[in-house]
Amino acid sequence: MATTAVTDASFKSDVLESDTPVLVDFWAEWCGPCKMIGPSLEEISDELGDRIKITKMDIMENTDTPSQLGVRGIPYLALYKGGEKVAEMTGAAPKSQLKSWIEEQL
Repeated sequence: MATTAVTDASFKSDVLESDTPVLVDFWAEWCGPCKMIGPSLEEISDELGDRIKITKMDIMENTDTPSQLGVRGIPYLALYKGGEKVAEMTGAAPKSQLKSWIEEQL
């Protein structure tokens, strides 16, 4: 299950109203660390299958949601369950660390 894009317009329906947990990766094209974790998040999305939906939000194309959430640094990962943010992480990390962090929250 590949990562999917989420926008300001779709954030409520794709993330807050989702029946499954959702990880949102706030990123930008110019962000080196964001590009480093991108492939790892794709692999984790495939490995965890239906247990979690992994999404990406480009903060340059979608400015409202990151601003409302107070995103100050990227990559910024926020995990939502039942419409509530239950965990957050800022900065890049190796795939094993990202996957362990995600699994701890599920």
